[in-house]
Amino acid sequence: MTDFDLIRIGVVSISDRASAGVYEDKGIPALKDWLGRAVRNPMEWHERLIPDEREAISAALRELVDERHCDLVLTTGGTGPAPRDVTPEATLAVADKVMPGFGEQMRQVSLAFVPTAILSRQVAVVRGRALIINLPGQPKSIAETLQGLPQATPPVHGIFAAVPYCVDLIGGAYIETDEGMCKAFRPKAAQRPPRA
Repeated sequence: MTDFDLIRIGVVSISDRASAGVYEDKGIPALKDWLGRAVRNPMEWHERLIPDEREAISAALRELVDERHCDLVLTTGGTGPAPRDVTPEATLAVADKVMPGFGEQMRQVSLAFVPTAILSRQVAVVRGRALIINLPGQPKSIAETLQGLPQATPPVHGIFAAVPYCVDLIGGAYIETDEGMCKAFRPKAAQRPPRA
């Protein structure tokens, strides 16, 4: 039996005020908390707390993928319609491919709670062998969009169920999840034997 693959994960919180020390960043801790419970692999974290500056965001994403070789990069913040919200533009600027289904599903999850979910502009892209996803800025919303609403009628799928197979397809590490938190979906031919 082989060991779990090491997963390199970039977590980027984008906030003018948190990056300036005006208040404590809650985005990175929320991302690490949820992933720490949902993913069974050992994880190598690469954290960035940066202001809402388009080129700084793009530069951080390029560095995390091209130099740190992250398999997955998750951003939080800067996805609304306000003038300083430039995370989607900065993310699209570094993309090899756009993955629109992730943003569509995040908005679908959030619409179960607030009608203003339609104002969110999160995108997901592939750069090289990494998946980059823009997540909401609030810790509660981060968890909801990643995990979904399994108790809803009908259940609403979270986006993370599709992340491991997407990372497989682009040549990244094999991500394994705690099925009590989030059951990853893979076609049978793409699955490794289950572990105890």
